[in-house]
Amino acid sequence: MKQRGRHRRQRRGQAVRGFLAGTALALTAAATMISASQATVSDTPGGLKPLAADAKGADLRLQEHLVPQGTLDRLSAAMGKPVGVRAVLDDSDRTLRDAADCTTSERGTLPVEPAATRAYCWDSADSSGWQAGAVTTSGDADDDGHWGENRVILSGWSHDTARGKGSGIARVAFVNADDPAHLTYTWAVLAVPVDGGRDYRGLPSAVSGMVWYQGKLLVTTATGLYAYDMRRVQRATVDSLKVGKVRGGWAAYGYRYVLPAIGSYTLGGGSPRPTAISLDRSTAPDSLVASERVPVDGDLRTRLWRYAFSSDPARAGLLATDSAGNAVADAAYETKVTGVAGVLSLDSTWYLDRAADTAGDHGTLWRQNADEAKTTECGSDASHQCWSGRAGSLSYWAATGEVWSQSGRMLYALPLSSIDKSAGR
Repeated sequence: MKQRGRHRRQRRGQAVRGFLAGTALALTAAATMISASQATVSDTPGGLKPLAADAKGADLRLQEHLVPQGTLDRLSAAMGKPVGVRAVLDDSDRTLRDAADCTTSERGTLPVEPAATRAYCWDSADSSGWQAGAVTTSGDADDDGHWGENRVILSGWSHDTARGKGSGIARVAFVNADDPAHLTYTWAVLAVPVDGGRDYRGLPSAVSGMVWYQGKLLVTTATGLYAYDMRRVQRATVDSLKVGKVRGGWAAYGYRYVLPAIGSYTLGGGSPRPTAISLDRSTAPDSLVASERVPVDGDLRTRLWRYAFSSDPARAGLLATDSAGNAVADAAYETKVTGVAGVLSLDSTWYLDRAADTAGDHGTLWRQNADEAKTTECGSDASHQCWSGRAGSLSYWAATGEVWSQSGRMLYALPLSSIDKSAGR
């Protein structure tokens, strides 16, 4: 399996840049209509405010907890040899529908301006009762946009199996995006090893952010930031709605694959929880950026911060830590933008998407740096509420220059340059 792709960029550059090229999708009249209540232009949040070193130190320090190697080995010995991403893609048994085949209601959740250049929807039978969460791609995993020979999208979803009682299931769709006209996928359940690797349980909390970097997948939930090894996907052997060891073998809520965590990162009590995360390749070393979710009706400001990834080959894809196993934020800011559901950072510019205040409306996408904040605009009245209604995580595919996101049942992409243009850059 190829891991690093910097030396392959020129060789594949032209082909990769052609990936996902196409004319902008025409949105339906329902999607382009903006109500009078949406036309109110929000006050500008102004520039980012850098936080002092003492304000970003202990509060934003992550403690790393790696699962013992013996635990992982015991689990794989019992379940069988782990498989990689390619094996999962080769087992795809579902297909995403192209935007033209999606309903008017589904397309209505897409951004009004700028328009998506690619959009797909998940079948209602496969998404009903599930909450769409984060998106990351092989554009994060390797800077040439491939993982091995494949272009891949990962989409996270969550399902509350006990109606708010803290028991749930999180799953990830492994999407084969080699052919933009025909995206296929299959599911893997996210799990946590227990009992020294003799069993595992499902990740019970909703997924709000994901970053696939090198061979690791980082997933943030209400209970912490979890790390997964993309080379340690295990096959389930029993078709059961249970998760873990069952009579006759291993179950993964009826799916064929399960991904056991190899570690986690925790914050101290009272510290802000990272809800949205993404990869920033414009820093040296590459970094993980994060934002917290602050209520829209309060007086608190939203904190944004970043952690460096480790440069140690033995820790590829994990965060850089000190001798005590702590990952320390090396930059932090405050913004007046609240309700942030997705975050990107590139060359000192931050992109923050804010969900709509009410169901059926559209959200707002802010482009912010230390000096100012601008937002994408739409309509003759220059409304700011023209981003996707159900704002989700943002993932930048550097090799193609596109941003991927998800809004309800819609998975979509659009050029970052179109966002900058709409925001008046």
